[in-house]
Amino acid sequence: MAWDEKCDVLVVGSGAGGMVGAYVAAREGLSVILVESSDRFGGTSAYSGGGAWLPCNPVLKRAGSDETLEEAAVYYHAVVGDRTPRALQDAYLEAGAPLIEYLEQDPDFEFMVYPWPDYYGLAPNASAEGRHIMPMPLAASELGELRATLRPNLAEERAGEALADELLGGQALIGRFLLALSKRPNADLRRETALVELVREGDRVTGAVVRGVGGDRRIAVERGVIIAAGGFEHNAEMRTRYGVPGTTSGAMGPKSNTGVPIQAGIAIGADVDLMDQAWWSPGLMRPDGSATFTLGFDGGMFINQHGQRFMNESVAYDRAGREIIGLLEAGKLTLPFWLVYDDRDGGAPPIQFPNQPIGNLDDYRAAGLLRSGATLAELAARIDVPADALEASAQRLNGFVERGEDEDFHRGVEAYDRMFSEGKPPMDTVSRPPFHAMAFGLSDLGTKGGLRTDENARVLDSNGQVIQGLYAAGNSMAAVSGEAYPGGGNPVGSSMVFAYLAARDMA
Repeated sequence: MAWDEKCDVLVVGSGAGGMVGAYVAAREGLSVILVESSDRFGGTSAYSGGGAWLPCNPVLKRAGSDETLEEAAVYYHAVVGDRTPRALQDAYLEAGAPLIEYLEQDPDFEFMVYPWPDYYGLAPNASAEGRHIMPMPLAASELGELRATLRPNLAEERAGEALADELLGGQALIGRFLLALSKRPNADLRRETALVELVREGDRVTGAVVRGVGGDRRIAVERGVIIAAGGFEHNAEMRTRYGVPGTTSGAMGPKSNTGVPIQAGIAIGADVDLMDQAWWSPGLMRPDGSATFTLGFDGGMFINQHGQRFMNESVAYDRAGREIIGLLEAGKLTLPFWLVYDDRDGGAPPIQFPNQPIGNLDDYRAAGLLRSGATLAELAARIDVPADALEASAQRLNGFVERGEDEDFHRGVEAYDRMFSEGKPPMDTVSRPPFHAMAFGLSDLGTKGGLRTDENARVLDSNGQVIQGLYAAGNSMAAVSGEAYPGGGNPVGSSMVFAYLAARDMA
């Protein structure tokens, strides 16, 4: 191979994992090239809340937490089970605190506690406050010209909202990494530069071919390549091949998340796992044809094609998505299903956190995604469900609200259920006409299947042997949490941890 340039570390992707990998490698004195296939840095992380689930980290300890790692591990292992190797799970749990200690040595990084209940509230050692931290807000003006390179949040990018003066969540997280990396002369960050091919010689990856505006370039690597380029949620062919439920219209990641880097790993012998999995959510069906990640239901009821309520509407979103998938696969649910609610808020749905603005309800009506009726029987006719069943479902729910207990689906029992209702049971009666129904489908925050790694983020082949010089993190890596989503900040937190472990291993 005739190389065009060389570096110590090549990082593919610019979400939380890619940024951590590039930052740690550069701070440890290695020369770094980071390539991002789209025109903006940040990946799915830039859309996210930017939280990280990292037990026993110094931010939590300063806030008074005295939890031990062993206590947190009881919860994590109970939820994840044996779907992924225990050594991988323990690597995640043990490296979170050292990662935050490492970052906090740099004044560009500041974090705060953001209480967010664990998603399996009845599991052993589940925490009602969570193990969740977030970056401190960052004034957009501090980024200067770098602001133009940061992927906007969903409201700004998809709904056309004005750019905020203060960066929050994932915006602040990626913004802080852009600031910190801009001060490292040995870090070269490139946009509109996509991985085309990994080069493997013997048992080692020695470089890669990337494609940018000026054509292909062959980059030799001395220490290795970190693949942290997100999942393949926008690749319809890969979704079909691996049996991922849902469609690209429900995918919340950037359009550039097509799985090419994962395929490049497969092409040189890398093993994969969890390829039929994603981070799920109920999806509000929108007039543009998308179904978008939606949480924070504090009223209403989900209704199936039989006019019957079928689940706890306020359960953690990934658990809700998995329940929906199970019902679909069993033939017990069809899409769309409906969120039925009354007129106590003037027709606005009881959704506290739609992730991007819902917009004009008239557009939903025109698209047939919002329907109303003066009576429940009239609404039932308009959403094609049996009127007697819908009326009975509403009557039963109303009784639960009056008694303060959901006898069918236990809505409000777990701490997360009450996250968006000020600690009260997140239920309200469906009793004030007119009545409304909004259409829902299945959404995902990204696929979570990818390259299989060991506890140092080193990619493995089908025989379980390390492919020297190749590492993976984030949604390009088979998720450490397996088929579970233990708590808010798990995707970002694990992405950061395994990129940190990869860079430290190379350093």
